[in-house]
Amino acid sequence: MKKIVSIIVLLFSLVAYSQEVNKLFAEGNTFYKEENYTRAVGVYLAIEEQGIESDDLYFNIANCYYKMNKVAPAIYYYEKALKVNPANADAAANLEFAKRMTIDVIEDLPKTFLQRFSTSIIQKLHFDTWAIIAVSASFLAALLFLLYYFSESTKTKLFYFNTSILAVFILAITVFFAFHNYKTVQKNRIAIIFSPKVEIMNAPSASSDEVFELHEGTKVIVLDALDNWKKIKIADGKTGWIIADDLKEI
Repeated sequence: MKKIVSIIVLLFSLVAYSQEVNKLFAEGNTFYKEENYTRAVGVYLAIEEQGIESDDLYFNIANCYYKMNKVAPAIYYYEKALKVNPANADAAANLEFAKRMTIDVIEDLPKTFLQRFSTSIIQKLHFDTWAIIAVSASFLAALLFLLYYFSESTKTKLFYFNTSILAVFILAITVFFAFHNYKTVQKNRIAIIFSPKVEIMNAPSASSDEVFELHEGTKVIVLDALDNWKKIKIADGKTGWIIADDLKEI
């Protein structure tokens, strides 16, 4: 009986918590419509501080910062929205507008066919989504095989056999896509430069030589860390060391 009461109390708590979050989100939306972006982003950030991860939330935060002409946090939250949901077309489109506010112009290195395929196909969905498709394909394959096994008609058995093979093929492909996407996300530690201007050094030391400089809003990949320094790589392949406080990992 105590367990049942505890479960009921937990369910009511979750419902109340969800309603409170929805209320705050609606309040932030109201401030946004009134063009009070400072108060809107304050409400949205309060929701984020509660541990909520949502591409819609990050998208709204990014929009507020974009309207306030704060390039680094705008790009940072658009990227966070896309990390949660790579298929968010609005976040991708607005990110391109936000990038126009940056100073650095960096040419991407040429990509191989496999890299282009990964970017345009595999990374368009989150690895969790690919995993869900894989699980669904496994259930479908099992069902089709059972239908094949118990069917009496030759044509029906052939149909179920072929479709079960197709489902297994989809299962294998989506498992590979999910694993590949997960490894890519784990490997690419993306960060955004938040300082107006930073010097990138050839070693993790203030006395080392400057190799190039970056400005706020530029996207980098974190390769390594040492004390208060992080080794980064930019889109054109250049690498160097930066003080950790000058960037923020997504």
